[in-house]
Amino acid sequence: MTALKVPATNPTSSFTSMKGNHVAFRVPDFAVSKAWFVEKLDFRVIHEWPFGDLQLAYLAPPDDDAVWIEILGGAKPASRPRFSSVDESLHFAGYHHFCFEVASVDATLAELRRRNVTIVGEAFDMPEIGRRLGFFADPFGNLFELAETIA
Repeated sequence: MTALKVPATNPTSSFTSMKGNHVAFRVPDFAVSKAWFVEKLDFRVIHEWPFGDLQLAYLAPPDDDAVWIEILGGAKPASRPRFSSVDESLHFAGYHHFCFEVASVDATLAELRRRNVTIVGEAFDMPEIGRRLGFFADPFGNLFELAETIA
């Protein structure tokens, strides 16, 4: 395993207050997306609100308030490609995936399969970063990564 060498923090930066807060997903069906996060991933709905012709919501994982997901639904967004493998998804510019740290990629993928979540490829080890990885997708093809630290 390769240990990542993380540079020291920079407490003198003008941006020291900058922390992760949320990532947003534009979805074609707000109700379907919200139900998927709640039913398939056990996410909690933190807050919902309208914005023009859109409906928005903040959602949080079952036991984490550090970073939320925001879903934006309504109107008619343009569609995007759906991928059957992580490899084919790497050829498009823009957003790629959101990663969740988990205790076991294999156990998490097994539970996601049990809940009929779309798994994108098989789990694999990436020794260059000391992680075991797996990918899955929401009903609209948005990709999510699972990462487990390996010895």
